[in-house]
Amino acid sequence: MRNMLHLRVVAGTGGGPEKTILNSPRFIREHGYNAKVVYLIPSGDVVRQSLMDRARKSDCPLTILEDRGPTDLRVVRDILRICKGEKIDLIQSHDYKTNAIALLVRRFHHCKLATMLHGWTDMSGRMPIYKRIDQWCLPWFQKLICVSKDLALECKRLKIPDHKVHLVHNAIDTKEFSRRLSCEEAKASMGARANRFLIGSVGRLSPEKGFLDLIDVVKVLQDSGNPIDLWIAGDGPQRADLERRIESLGLQESVRLLGQLADTKAFYQAMDLFVLNSIREGLPNVILEAMALKVPVIATQIAGIPDLIRDQETGLLIAPNDRDGLKHAITRSMAEVDHGQEMVRVARQLIESEYSFDARMEKVAGIYDSMF
Repeated sequence: MRNMLHLRVVAGTGGGPEKTILNSPRFIREHGYNAKVVYLIPSGDVVRQSLMDRARKSDCPLTILEDRGPTDLRVVRDILRICKGEKIDLIQSHDYKTNAIALLVRRFHHCKLATMLHGWTDMSGRMPIYKRIDQWCLPWFQKLICVSKDLALECKRLKIPDHKVHLVHNAIDTKEFSRRLSCEEAKASMGARANRFLIGSVGRLSPEKGFLDLIDVVKVLQDSGNPIDLWIAGDGPQRADLERRIESLGLQESVRLLGQLADTKAFYQAMDLFVLNSIREGLPNVILEAMALKVPVIATQIAGIPDLIRDQETGLLIAPNDRDGLKHAITRSMAEVDHGQEMVRVARQLIESEYSFDARMEKVAGIYDSMF
């Protein structure tokens, strides 16, 4: 049994990678890896309790260290102490900061290094600088695991040798994400209006998710006489802007921001339609979850999404930043219910055959094995 350590830095509400990271230890165990997880988070950050609760539910050994900023190297000392004490053979890092930390730690503790690329989706603030730091770090890793084709192509553009780069899509626990409620039952459990077509979305409330455009399109459709509600689960820096837009359009009764949900499964099952209107993504876990729970999906044709949403077969694809395309796709979904049900049947089959967490972790273990 080899010992490995996942490293990740996160703040606020976290994101999609947490679903993958926190589930990994219990699935990789049978492949000969004893995995622990270390998260670096700012002092007092709201994500701390959520991570602890989710780790407990996922049987994930989790350590949380305080992230005191880029100039405080105590976190490197703390991780080095963990690596030596736990006799860590492999570090799997997940972002620009833990990539840099892993490279520093390896100077004092012999171990293998792998990194997982989840995508550079939020390019606000200092993120372009952090992306450049990340790209500088990547060639020094022995293995790079990319969750979507565009990230593998980015590695090729950076002249990283092909033998280091592996495409392994995100995946889902198909037993956990299996529909158990009808749409009507789930709506009742969530307090949603039974006589309204419920559009749902899940994600960080930030500009790249396209929520402002989605709200505007819902207003246009309502003004055309369509009985539509829109609920969005998640939190983030754009929440105040979204609240102002909802109020200015008079949509307080039909558009709700649910905040961060501890368990989204009932919400998905209450949806008549799931919409992802992002302009930047990797391979979003939220689409996997919607497909696994047999919810019709509309998504933007970016990054790894077309691997999942095969237009008119497993869902509907639209161009990014295309309000008219989004409006027409929603209208079509409302009108062609039978076609939508056929698409969700095929989508669930695709998830079971190609995107199960068991199959994913078998691939990942094979990559780890090749490093020793």
